[in-house]
Amino acid sequence: MEQLNPCSVLVTGSNRGLGLELIRHLMGKSNPPKWIFATCRDPAGSGSQDLKNLAAKNPQIVIITLDTTDPSSVKAAAANVTKCLKGAGLNLLINNAGIINMSSLEDETPESMAETYRTNVIGAMMVVQAFLPLLRKAAQETPLEGMSCSKAGIINISSQAGSITSIFEWQWSHVIAYRCSKSALNMLSKCQSLYVAKDGILCVALHPGWIQTDMAKSMGSPPLTTEQSLQAILNTLGRLSEKNTGTFVNWEGNLIPW
Repeated sequence: MEQLNPCSVLVTGSNRGLGLELIRHLMGKSNPPKWIFATCRDPAGSGSQDLKNLAAKNPQIVIITLDTTDPSSVKAAAANVTKCLKGAGLNLLINNAGIINMSSLEDETPESMAETYRTNVIGAMMVVQAFLPLLRKAAQETPLEGMSCSKAGIINISSQAGSITSIFEWQWSHVIAYRCSKSALNMLSKCQSLYVAKDGILCVALHPGWIQTDMAKSMGSPPLTTEQSLQAILNTLGRLSEKNTGTFVNWEGNLIPW
């Protein structure tokens, strides 16, 4: 039985990789959401063609321009989604947009570090700030008990590479800015979870696994296919509850040490 049943979902960074596969798998559910807001920086560009092809076949998918590093773009996206929902709330926000710059400790630059933080941390913060009113509305109006991704949830796509306790695949790549940004995203997720708990909104940092996307392949040889990861992620999202809010879990729902 499928437990994940949000009426509306928004995914950032939806034009490729994990984001695109999330959209594809949400549409493939027996009970797909009524609204799937697929956001990316440049919907008109060639890099978004696969997403546009998918949306052309599935009217539930609405492509929204959203550059997570641009405050005005984030606010405009929230206004567009609010207009589409016509008074309803947003059930599930998946902060997926992220970048990785290959670097070692010696050749990492301030510019690269700042760019990575702008997208991976500050962007995730601004997106939650902008869509929080819609998440609150969903939490208030959805007749479900407790916390769940079907009611009102924030999922920040993190990485085990951000774990300080369990250093992930150091032998493959150091990616200093990426690791530091994901550690910061984990703290942001914890802070967000504490802040929105009173509103009944779930918030979790999720490691999707080292999967075979273009970004992950730049670090080595990922063992997981996107299909393996996405099926497990959707199952995990369906099981998350108030017991899990404020935690850091992997694609199968298992806790990862901070």
